[in-house]
Amino acid sequence: MSIQKIARLAGVSVATVSRVLNNSDTVKAKNRERVLQAIKESNYQPNLLARQLRTARSNMILVMVSNIANPFCAEVVKGIEEEAEKNGYRILLCNSGSDLARSTSGLQLLSGKMVDGIIT
Repeated sequence: MSIQKIARLAGVSVATVSRVLNNSDTVKAKNRERVLQAIKESNYQPNLLARQLRTARSNMILVMVSNIANPFCAEVVKGIEEEAEKNGYRILLCNSGSDLARSTSGLQLLSGKMVDGIIT
């Protein structure tokens, strides 16, 4: 399913579908509802890889912690994930255990543009 087909189903332009998918606040409520309904009815799933290539952003944040079993770390990660989702991001969690190799692999993800940022 493409956004062109979603646009046809919803009776709106492709640009409107794109704005809805990107959480733009410039879409009229009525049109947003129509697009969201068309997405739901068609089980549309955006191609995240295509979006990443087009925008040069992954919408992923790497969160590196030394010990996820630590209750404090778990609470911090929970808060980071909640805020990230509010802003259209997902998190990738790395339990480094203070392992230099794991920390280095996190930096490689950043330099390879697989993540947009790192929180340590």
